[in-house]
Amino acid sequence: MAPNVSNPTPNQALALLPKLNDADADLRYMSLNDLCDVLNAGGSNFLVGDYHSSAKIIDGVLMTLDDQNGEVQNQAIKWQLLVRLIAISVSALVLKLPPDILSPFVHRVSNIKTTNSVDSSIPATALRTFITAFPRPLAGVPPSPKSQDAYSAISRVLIPRLLGYIVIPHGLENLPSVPLGMLEIGSDNGANTDAVDVMIEVIRCFGPMLQDPEKQAFQTSIMSILDDGRTNSVVKKKAVVAISLLAVYFPDRLLSVFVTQTAEAFRDPQLTLPKRRLLITMVGSLSRSIPQRLGQHLKTIAPFVLNALSEQEYESAIEDLNEDGAPNPEVEEVREAGLVALEGFLASCSNDMRPFTNESIDAALRYVVYDPNTAMDEDDDEMDEIKGNEKADLGEDGFDDDEADFEEDEAMSDDDDASWKIRRCAAKALYAIISTRSNGDLLDNGVLYGRIAPVLINRFREREENVRLEILSTLASLIRKTGEGFALGMTSVEADAEFTGGFAVPSRKRRRVDSNAGSFDVPGMLPPSTGLASPTDSPSPISGPKADLAQLSPAIVRGIAQLLRETTVTVKQAAISLLRDLVLVQHGGLSNTLGKVIDSLVDAVTSSGTSSTSASASIGGSAAATGSKMRIETLQLLSAICDTHASRIISPHIGSIVPSVITAIKDKNYKVSSEALLSVESIIKILTPPRSAGSEQQRRLNLGSIYDIVLTRTVATDADLEVRQRAIHALAILLARTSGSNNSKLLARDNRSKALGVLQDRLKNETTRIFAVNAIDIVAASAREQDDLAPGWVREVVLELGAQLRKADRRLRGASLTALRSLVANPVIISHLDDQTIHQLSEMLLPLLNASNLNLLGLSLTVLEKLVQRDSQTVVDSHLNSALCEVVLSSIGGSAFDAYLDLVGTIGAHRVGKPLMQGLLQNVGVSGDPAIVGKAIGTLLVCGSSTVGVTINDFTNELRTSKDSQRKCLALAILGEAGLRLGSKSPLEPNLFTAHFTSKSESVPRAAAIAIGRAGAGNIHTYLPVVLSNSEKAGNLQYLSLHSIKEILQYANKAQSDLSPYTKQIWEKLLSASQLEDNKAIGAECMGRLTIVDSKTFLPMLQSYLQDPVPVIRGMVIQAIRFTFAESDEAFDETLKPVLMNMLTTMLNDANLENRRLGLGTLNSATINKPDMVLPYLGNLIPLVMKETRTNPDLIREVQMGPFRHKVDDGLELRKSAYETLYSLMEHAYTRINPRDVFDRVIAGIEDVHEIKVLCNLMVTKLIVLDPDETYRRLDHIADRYRAILSSKPSENAVKQEVEKAAEASKGVLKVSILLHNAFPAASASSATVQGQAWKGYWEWISKEFKNQLASVENEVKVQTA
Repeated sequence: MAPNVSNPTPNQALALLPKLNDADADLRYMSLNDLCDVLNAGGSNFLVGDYHSSAKIIDGVLMTLDDQNGEVQNQAIKWQLLVRLIAISVSALVLKLPPDILSPFVHRVSNIKTTNSVDSSIPATALRTFITAFPRPLAGVPPSPKSQDAYSAISRVLIPRLLGYIVIPHGLENLPSVPLGMLEIGSDNGANTDAVDVMIEVIRCFGPMLQDPEKQAFQTSIMSILDDGRTNSVVKKKAVVAISLLAVYFPDRLLSVFVTQTAEAFRDPQLTLPKRRLLITMVGSLSRSIPQRLGQHLKTIAPFVLNALSEQEYESAIEDLNEDGAPNPEVEEVREAGLVALEGFLASCSNDMRPFTNESIDAALRYVVYDPNTAMDEDDDEMDEIKGNEKADLGEDGFDDDEADFEEDEAMSDDDDASWKIRRCAAKALYAIISTRSNGDLLDNGVLYGRIAPVLINRFREREENVRLEILSTLASLIRKTGEGFALGMTSVEADAEFTGGFAVPSRKRRRVDSNAGSFDVPGMLPPSTGLASPTDSPSPISGPKADLAQLSPAIVRGIAQLLRETTVTVKQAAISLLRDLVLVQHGGLSNTLGKVIDSLVDAVTSSGTSSTSASASIGGSAAATGSKMRIETLQLLSAICDTHASRIISPHIGSIVPSVITAIKDKNYKVSSEALLSVESIIKILTPPRSAGSEQQRRLNLGSIYDIVLTRTVATDADLEVRQRAIHALAILLARTSGSNNSKLLARDNRSKALGVLQDRLKNETTRIFAVNAIDIVAASAREQDDLAPGWVREVVLELGAQLRKADRRLRGASLTALRSLVANPVIISHLDDQTIHQLSEMLLPLLNASNLNLLGLSLTVLEKLVQRDSQTVVDSHLNSALCEVVLSSIGGSAFDAYLDLVGTIGAHRVGKPLMQGLLQNVGVSGDPAIVGKAIGTLLVCGSSTVGVTINDFTNELRTSKDSQRKCLALAILGEAGLRLGSKSPLEPNLFTAHFTSKSESVPRAAAIAIGRAGAGNIHTYLPVVLSNSEKAGNLQYLSLHSIKEILQYANKAQSDLSPYTKQIWEKLLSASQLEDNKAIGAECMGRLTIVDSKTFLPMLQSYLQDPVPVIRGMVIQAIRFTFAESDEAFDETLKPVLMNMLTTMLNDANLENRRLGLGTLNSATINKPDMVLPYLGNLIPLVMKETRTNPDLIREVQMGPFRHKVDDGLELRKSAYETLYSLMEHAYTRINPRDVFDRVIAGIEDVHEIKVLCNLMVTKLIVLDPDETYRRLDHIADRYRAILSSKPSENAVKQEVEKAAEASKGVLKVSILLHNAFPAASASSATVQGQAWKGYWEWISKEFKNQLASVENEVKVQTA
């Protein structure tokens, strides 16, 4: 009977020990299980100080290791029991008893002899478990006393026991001779595999504490194992793992010696093929465990690996093959190891492998075509193609119809042939070259497409499926790299405007007039998802990677067509994915070759996937699952083809495409059905104007079939929710594209009415409501005639949408407001609204008129403005006026405030603004921000004219007579806005404003300067001369005049004022006034805005001033250039493009630190706003940015502060700006940057000051997505830096700010650690691979030491992710 384990005592454990010797095996097993429960349930003080009990329990457990019953043995080494036993007893003894007690214990365990055991590995397994349970050291953290005691026992007893001799005497003399080493046991058969496992565990757990003699002794032992011909391959593989782990802890001296010894071993004339393979495998493994350190020695090591893959050895092997008729297996194993090592070099040490680029490419290409089973003349032809460094002629010769099918090639395969492994490794090496050397490197200079791509295309005929998949993956990677950083073509604005009945579709270009230009008022905007214009054939680039891809595209398509006809589901899926990448990157590209693949694609859509071979099933899961995934990939490809090719290209095939997609929509697999509904949207766009592929009768029949299935899936209660949601969207696209009387034949009126009714019904359903709202938005934006939407339907939908505004779901409220905006902005629809509906809707909008959510506020104001235009008497009442007065009391700005001013102006223009004016004057007045309230009142004053109850003279009198500065500021803001809107009709004189420049109030002069600037923007000839005359005066008048000039430059274009007669005069005044420190920032902004006005005149002047000897002038010019990027127009861009690169280079090479910092900010702005101008030249700019991220010791100085000396880094601000710029470049142009350089600087920045550390943590989170492969490779380096941060503690006399920064840094590290763990869970859990050991140990450490903080941060991450 099991003892009570709720609160066990040592006596309960001791009572179980006699039962471990019972004759009944079942009783022994159950007793050991009970002992496990007792030990697990023991508290923290269990067995502490009770050495006698601990020793007895240990003896009892060790005795069970030799039990005759296998189940008892297995239970004895159960992980929970041993870990608990060691953690409680042994670790407790380390704390409470003399450390010497551990050495006898380790000696006892390491000398266990088993006579009855059926498994001889049990003692070694127990020993490894004990080693793992010992307190271990942590990299980057000083070892604790417990880990030092544990290491002492390992060093004194276990290491000599493993090696067979004492490595470090530890000051002891006359020691007894060490018994035969565990690594020497079984020497007749080579080293013992269990002993090697124990050695690996010692290195893994105590590597940081091993002393140099111990490392050297282990190295010698490992190399002897590798040299021993009697040792089997399994043990040698483990030895390679051991040396890779040990190399992590080699000092530089020992690593150099090891590399030298390895090189000598390679040079040995007696070197055998197996030994050569092991050496190559070893250095390949080292490249993954210590990539940066080994990279320094690659100039010594890499030639030996490349020599094994050289052309000379290849030809020699071919000669032997011709003589013997079969390849030498040992030679092929060397080649495979060489290619694996080469891949490791290229992936982990890419920068150090640059001198060997040509040799690496030659080797990979040489063996990717190696196949001893094929005719040798065919191989010779391919090798001649590679040697000549010429593009393969992959026309009809590459995939001729008369050529033997792939399946026939497969008949030539030999079951004993392992050459496919060599070809697969070669393909992986090519993949590594593409992934690490494409960004601004081998991709741009044509090497990847000139040498690698033709061979990959030629190898589509590969007979082994695994190799073929690797080749397809490698080519797909190259194509994706070609497309990175390039956006797909946009739908033409002209075609959109034509379809929407002339409604303007807003450009993506930012407007120059006003940096706060609103984005809420977009009448008739059709959502981009409707895809109006028929894509045109894009001209192929003249040069560059895309031109190279376009040249090879026909050959790729022909090869894929062959694969789609003859291969398994898995290969078909890979080929389809490759073809999709090709279409997306080229934004088309199948105009002349679509007919070769379309039939196979249609068959793939309708295929169930059950015909896949066992090979495909083993690779991609079950055959059915693989078939479904292939169908999804095919549907995505069809969508891409429809979206990127002209209708005339697709029209001949539409008759076969539509039935296949309809069949997929009916599929029971919801993922297939959902993807098919996305594809059908693209088909609808092809069948409807302006694209209209096929005859009218054919289009009507196809649309009818699509309508039936989409409507069925929309209302189907048994369909998955995702399918219904996608069906709703597809139905909206169909309704939108068939709007108007010209399209009434495509969709019958009855069907249209039925579909609209279904959308209205879906709007009332909780699960589909938001998707119905989005669908209504699409339909509303496309309505062109009165009959498109019934008045009753419009009124009911409007009220239903208004009802959703009361819901708590923020997303639903935003979508409902967007749909309402589309409804009321369309003049066809708003005419259907009656007075009652308008009144009810306006009341529903009033609760949203608050500044708590500016996005909803802006949309609400836009909808109300359209309603006021429709029926001002119904909408404008006391409730609306009160709400508008409350809104203006808040500090709103941007597009929401622009929408507010538009609404106020519309109210005034409809002659119903008098109550609102009274409310703004009496209830708001000076209670709000004078600048905001003044603009609102000024807008209402001008738009309402004589109907608002006040005149402009009332405010001029208020300005002259009022003594209160707030009232003066309000009056100035009102008059400034009025002057801007009245323009030349304004009765206001400049001296009305300039009289207040000398006011004693702090706020009035600034308000007057802004007011005269706004008024001057509307009346240049009257105001600007006065402002320029004031700019000549020194002091505050000059500063205020610069603010006035800024307002004039900002709003002159909006007021349609001509600045050209004054531009040169303004420039001269700005250049003179801006040299003062106080005026530099505002002056630079003004110069930037003026440059936009007349770029041909002033941009060359800015460029020349970058060479000015005065640093202040250069800095001002740099800031001025930065201000031009965000708000410039196309004309300015044409002038800027030829000179931008030269200007940026000059800025970043400026001798002044502050100017270089400003230059980095300018590059940052240019990357965001002018990426097309900056990206082509990043290769020249990136090194300048990287240079500034490094700490410059020359800029660090010591200053005396009382009795203390403090270090000041004058380059800190420059370094911060460099990292900010690098972050921006990483987000917008990562594909143009060498990833190794980015990771090097990010990891270095983690150790920098707090602000840079925070930014680098953010960059790591971005890199997880941008470059997961390289992030995984850098986990160990990141772990070391993060461990150092978490281990550092603020000093006792640290100030509060330092403590807070340390806490913030720790929290940030934990957060990024969680994200890394979630992205690469295998790295935190696996212990089999050498790479990632530091990360694994780090994750275990924080999981234990920071358990509570980690849980708290993890919850925050989950909330943010959700």
